Amino acid sequence: MISQRLKRVVLEELGLDGFEMTSSTMASQVPGWDSLAHLRVLAAVEKEYNIRFTSLEVIPLKNVGDLQLLVDKKIRNRSPVS
Repeated sequence: MISQRLKRVVLEELGLDGFEMTSSTMASQVPGWDSLAHLRVLAAVEKEYNIRFTSLEVIPLKNVGDLQLLVDKKIRNRSPVS
């Protein structure tokens, strides 16, 4: 299941409103989500969640659900601020 927060970030970055997105939604199924938009989406997600992705982490992503799992993992593994 994808969070409303992630869905909002993705749809705002793509300039879409009301697009139905599920965990199994692939970039190719979303209007305007091409290779350049993909980079913008990833940057927007990094900014929203204050995380950073590596190339090796994002290459295997197949759908929005995979992106959500990666975001969740990054948040869980984030070092606590002292």
